[in-house]
Amino acid sequence: MASSTPASAFFFSKKRESEAIRLDLSGLPEEWVRLQGRNLADYANYIGGMKLRYVSTKKVIEAHAKRRGTVWNSLPPKSLWRNMVATLRVVDRLAAEINQPVEEIVSAYRAPAYNARCAGAKTGSWHQANVAVDVKFPVRAVVVTTSVRSLRDRGLFKGGVGSYWNFTHIDTRGQSVDW
Repeated sequence: MASSTPASAFFFSKKRESEAIRLDLSGLPEEWVRLQGRNLADYANYIGGMKLRYVSTKKVIEAHAKRRGTVWNSLPPKSLWRNMVATLRVVDRLAAEINQPVEEIVSAYRAPAYNARCAGAKTGSWHQANVAVDVKFPVRAVVVTTSVRSLRDRGLFKGGVGSYWNFTHIDTRGQSVDW
C-alpha cells in the first residue's frame, strides 16, 4: 500500500525559461502526486498560463488531490482542460470584486468514480464536465453568492450559482440557474 502522506518537494516545470511554473507540492498526498504523473506538470503549466491574479495554481491543484474511501480524484483529462478557463476567470474577477483572496477551491473537476462517492453529487454534475467550482472566501458565503450573481447579471458569464452555508458553487454551463 502506497503512502498518502503529504509530498514535500518542490516541482519545477518549464515550457520556456520565461514561462517557468513553480508548484509547491507540500501538503499534497504523495500517492496522489505519483498517480498524476507527467499530467501534473502539464496541468500546472496550463493553469499558470492563465495568469490569474487571485486564483493560485496550487489552490486549483489541491481541489483535485482528494480521496473518498479508496477512490482518489484526479486531474481532468486534457480534453477537458479548456472547459475550466471561463469558470476560473469568473472566480478571479469575483475575488477582485469583493476584494478578498480565494480561501479554498473546495471542489473543481470530479472524476466519475470520485463524483459517485460525493454526498449529494448528481450523476451529470457540471464538475465532471470541468466547468464548475465550489469556492470559499474569508467572508460569509451569502456575500459571495450575491456578488457572483451580480457579475452574472451584468453579463460577465452565463452559468449556475449555488448558495451553500459555507461555500458557493459557480459554473459556466451557458445558461443561468440558481439554487
